[in-house]
Amino acid sequence: QLQASGGGLVQAGGSLRLSCAASGRTFSSYDMGWFRQAPGKEREFVATISWKGYSTVYADSVKGRFTISRDNAKNTVYLQMNSLKPEDTAVYYCAASIGTLVLSLYDYEYWGQGTQVTVSS
Repeated sequence: QLQASGGGLVQAGGSLRLSCAASGRTFSSYDMGWFRQAPGKEREFVATISWKGYSTVYADSVKGRFTISRDNAKNTVYLQMNSLKPEDTAVYYCAASIGTLVLSLYDYEYWGQGTQVTVSS
């Protein structure tokens, strides 16, 4: 029901834009989040956006470089990633939560399949 796309291989300092398209149901009343998981590490919070798009929260590691946004008419959430670093390399997942700006992955009810982002140095 959530399909993440837009990942790929990029050099350090480059940019990528991830998309998360919902199908089968509308997520316009859900807060949406992005998480990432690097090899051998736990899945970690990246960013979240409120259901109307008025509020956002970012992990300190991406603040000022990543921007989360949403288009409820298209049932799609985006993650614009600029100034990418090798440590941003991970599988990125989008998720939906009925909660409000939650940071814990355990508070997200729906998950996409993930898209690989690889940043070379």
